[in-house]
Amino acid sequence: MSEAEPITVYVDADACPVKAEVYKVCARHGLKTYVVANSFMAVPNDPLIERVIVPAGADAADDWIAARAGPRAVVVTADVPLASRCVKAGAVAIAPNGRRFTEDSIGLALATRNLLHELRSEGAVTGGPKPFAARDRSAFLSALDQAIVRLKRGP
Repeated sequence: MSEAEPITVYVDADACPVKAEVYKVCARHGLKTYVVANSFMAVPNDPLIERVIVPAGADAADDWIAARAGPRAVVVTADVPLASRCVKAGAVAIAPNGRRFTEDSIGLALATRNLLHELRSEGAVTGGPKPFAARDRSAFLSALDQAIVRLKRGP
């Protein structure tokens, strides 16, 4: 089976707690990985890992990733609107806690995010997301590896 284009991984890197895990899994699979941020970020010296520094701006990294995400891409992000854009483009979107965003789940995820944003802006909700745990890291590793294996197998 020949593949039209290689699998590519994009990391929304500014607040990503699983970059080391992405590097490990992508190295094992030999995948090109783009680490996208709006400021300098250290990345391993590896020809398969490319640091992309986008201009300052609220959605510059999101726009860069969304413009390139497609059916042979995996996007690592906790940003629900970015995940939605990528899923609509056919990409696999995975949160750092291992949650996979799908066409079926993205609508509810967006609605929940928007509701919480509204409540926070009105002062009703002050708490943020729960702390990142070891089980989140483990779930992420499993979800990323599974997504890559599925893409390698084809449709």
